[in-house]
Amino acid sequence: MTIFESLILGIVQGATEFLPVSSSGHLVVAQTLLDIHVEGVVFEVVVHLATLISILLVYRARVARLVQGAVRRDADALRYIGFLALATVPAGVVGVLWKHEVEALFENPVAPGIALLVTGAVLWTTRWALQREAGAEVGWGRALAMGLAQAVALVPGISRSGSTVVAGLWLRVDAEEAAAFSFLMAVPAIAGAAVLQIPEMGGAGGIALAPLLVGGFAAGVTGVLAIRTFVAMLARRSFHLFAPYCWCVGGGYLFYLALR
Repeated sequence: MTIFESLILGIVQGATEFLPVSSSGHLVVAQTLLDIHVEGVVFEVVVHLATLISILLVYRARVARLVQGAVRRDADALRYIGFLALATVPAGVVGVLWKHEVEALFENPVAPGIALLVTGAVLWTTRWALQREAGAEVGWGRALAMGLAQAVALVPGISRSGSTVVAGLWLRVDAEEAAAFSFLMAVPAIAGAAVLQIPEMGGAGGIALAPLLVGGFAAGVTGVLAIRTFVAMLARRSFHLFAPYCWCVGGGYLFYLALR
């Protein structure tokens, strides 16, 4: 992997991990179009950890309050941490029980194209979801529902951030709170995925240190910008504008595959 390729993939990962357009789907598309074959899982682990740092930077004040609350055994903080823990369970169960089926979808180049079309349809529904009266707390039921949406997003091309936030919006959770909960529930999901991949790392998979550092840095910086863009578009009720983008990318990619 060259430094330029790692830069491109790092930017793609950082932007699409948080924007509601599916990072997994875009990475499959980018690697197919650019004919990049990444050996091993080291690069994937590095860019995922970089995006994890992005979340911790943007929500550092809230994370600090939760940690302090947990240490002090504050009931509200412990309950919110419980919501986050519950929300990670569905994806964990699916990842363990249907690991091979999910991995097979990543080997199928058609899957992310179709899933991006589905993601677009889901995002388009926010035109109506954002018009509903909000203000509901996350709660156990809503946390589980958003967790189920995260489990569905294991399919490459289904946006994790998009599906979880849309689920929260339809359950009348405030847009800003739905976004915050979505990103915070990604912390254990991303960290857990990285930990599970450590035994598979072996060496650097033939990737030099420079491309790893460039890819990680690009993913981290782009991730911070993507989170802020995500929240801003929610606040402006223009979240549905990501839908045509998903349709164009998914449809264009499927058309490319048909001609290839």
